[in-house]
Amino acid sequence: MTEKQDPRSNIILIGMPGAGKSTLGIVLAKIMNYNFIDADLVIQNQCDKTLQRLIDACGPEGFIQVENEILSGLEAENSIIATGGSAVYSDEAMKHLAEIGRVVYLQITLDELKNRLHDLQERGVVLKGGIGMSLEELYDERLPLYEQYAEITVDVNGLNITEAARKVAEALS
Repeated sequence: MTEKQDPRSNIILIGMPGAGKSTLGIVLAKIMNYNFIDADLVIQNQCDKTLQRLIDACGPEGFIQVENEILSGLEAENSIIATGGSAVYSDEAMKHLAEIGRVVYLQITLDELKNRLHDLQERGVVLKGGIGMSLEELYDERLPLYEQYAEITVDVNGLNITEAARKVAEALS
């Protein structure tokens, strides 16, 4: 008898830009002996453009559509998947990710976010409200979405990457 693979063997990280999804994801993958997938890099590779160039070319809505298509088709096992902060705009993608893994929201306060993020335009951040959108408006817009899709919420305020990764690993066990 062959052992059936757990269809939800992945860990999906969601949260604001600057919450540490990619950096923490790498450390978490080492702690848990998992693979690591950075969804933003998958998108960049498939589209052959940086996120910022993609956003500039397609506009925020067009980028969200591309992100939705790529994330909805993502297949992985035993992987930590760091999503882009805007993944929660795509209900279809989030439903697919929840089917293949447990969704973990890396929660940070607005003040912590302001300390970590300096230039939204440089990071390839999707601003649905346009480039004039403030960090506070972005935070207020996305917060309910992160809370809606999160299966597990981990407060990573004031923690270094290793401490935060250990806290996530603990929350998963």
